[in-house]
Amino acid sequence: MHVPTVSLVIPMFNEELNISHAIDVAVEALEKYASDYEIVIVDDASTDESPAIVERAAHANPRIRMIRHEKNRKLGGSLKTGFAAARMDLVLYMDADLPFDPDEIGRAIRAMHVTGADFIAGYRLDRTIEGLRRTIYSYCYNALIGVLFGWPHRDINFSFKLMKREVLQKVELKSEGSLIDAELIVKAKNLGFAIQQMGLDYFPRIRGTSNLSSPSVIFKIVRELWTLYPEMRRPSSRPAKNEPENALETAHRHG
Repeated sequence: MHVPTVSLVIPMFNEELNISHAIDVAVEALEKYASDYEIVIVDDASTDESPAIVERAAHANPRIRMIRHEKNRKLGGSLKTGFAAARMDLVLYMDADLPFDPDEIGRAIRAMHVTGADFIAGYRLDRTIEGLRRTIYSYCYNALIGVLFGWPHRDINFSFKLMKREVLQKVELKSEGSLIDAELIVKAKNLGFAIQQMGLDYFPRIRGTSNLSSPSVIFKIVRELWTLYPEMRRPSSRPAKNEPENALETAHRHG
């Protein structure tokens, strides 16, 4: 089996309690399973010590890069920045609070090889430990996306998403908030990319604060879904090789 290169994209906002350990265990896994790797950390205008922690890590390991936002752009804006900067064969998105063991990268790469998938989307084998409210929220949101776009997904917002960089070169992402997970999956499916789901053990956050189920985040998801629904609903096809793709591909050609 060909051993791929991997870009790990980590969005970060005020993660001083988590980011150093996340980097350490990610490096351990990437050195084991990737022929080469990079870790792209997008600092979303943090106000704590997490940027300084990443700067020290990047000084010690040149495969670590940090891109900073002057203004907070939320999850969607951070992921778009990180995805545009990714250079390797495969791109994996992971949250800074380590909701899964980065060692699962090896199993996902193997699954991609065995199934021929372009995209491995992780789902939590058990998320009831988060509490009833977040479990109900997740169930309803996954069901809504399935009804609207005709493809059942067990855990659309879980951060484990391993994809060929070609997916990101073809998919034009517009969401600035947490709808970006659904937008990425739905548009990749519309373009004909093969997507496989893979169950993972889930580790809930024990340090720092998550705002992913806050009313403001939910409101932004609903607002963006209303705006982007026609575009996400529209079937598409991959551009021919001689046709222009999106701004991400253009950036790579001229970067």
